[in-house]
Amino acid sequence: MQENVSLRHFNTFGLESRAQFFEEAESTAALADIIKNPLWKEIPKFILGGGSNILFTQDIDALVIKIAIKGIELIKEDQDFVWLHAGAGEKWHDFVMYCVEHGYAGVENLSLIPGTIGAAPMQNIGAYGVEIKDVVETVEAISMETAEMKTFSKEECLFGYRESIFKHALKGKLVITGVVFRLNKKPVYHVEYGDIQKTLAEMNVETPSIKAISEAVIRIRESKLPDPAEIGNAGSFFKNPEIPIEQFDKLRLDFPTVPGYPTITGFVKVPAGWLIEQAGWKGYREGDIGVHARQALVLVNYGGGSGAQIKALSEKIQKSVKEKYGIDLSAEVNFV
Repeated sequence: MQENVSLRHFNTFGLESRAQFFEEAESTAALADIIKNPLWKEIPKFILGGGSNILFTQDIDALVIKIAIKGIELIKEDQDFVWLHAGAGEKWHDFVMYCVEHGYAGVENLSLIPGTIGAAPMQNIGAYGVEIKDVVETVEAISMETAEMKTFSKEECLFGYRESIFKHALKGKLVITGVVFRLNKKPVYHVEYGDIQKTLAEMNVETPSIKAISEAVIRIRESKLPDPAEIGNAGSFFKNPEIPIEQFDKLRLDFPTVPGYPTITGFVKVPAGWLIEQAGWKGYREGDIGVHARQALVLVNYGGGSGAQIKALSEKIQKSVKEKYGIDLSAEVNFV
């Protein structure tokens, strides 16, 4: 256990925040010991994963527990599928690369997404037509109160668009320790989203493969999104809003070029990046913070910025989009 620890290197925004106490949990048993330790019973606890979807706006007066549970294990297989267990502390992209290298299909469209295995089901991360819910079999978690283990089926996770039971009803009550994924031995490719087909053509790929799709997604993401090692950011800052069809049709009367994608729930998903860019924020800079020049959905810390400044900027953007389009933007990043 350490005291008064800087969290600058534990969040991709590179923001300065200090933890009153700090400890890493490298196994489920170690995490259980921390939870059950009477020394920490009355002290608030804060769980930290990869720090890629978090905005620190203050110091953390709590015991910050960094989840560092590693390991990827093949637990069973049949002629069509393999089931892999991954520790919550594994980097998500490392897991994707493991699957690509072994020819296990289902997560190649999610290449280069930052963060850890543990955060993936919490956010139900997704990209290019694929979401975590499509490949999750079960999620393992530990109670923050009793240190008892519980396993959730995919249905019990209540997955939605960037949502899950762990983000709302069970927020702060459980810590995800591992996930079991079911991957395909017989790939079903998803290349109809974004620029995947175009990028595959530029790569001279005529027949898609798991590896080729992964490489295409990596190219696309690298061309649009800044590397957190170079410019502090947390990737997409806002969710793509979903609005009623009637509202979208009315919006198109005033803004004929606004893009929209019908959802299976009867709503229309509008790209938040388009809304923010058209509202004039793309490339905006305010001292040490701003909106990325190539992707309006990404707020950045050029170095020396604070979480409070980034939060204030996000609120200005939300107000601007609301006034122009009548659409509420919700942050995908978690404020602390």
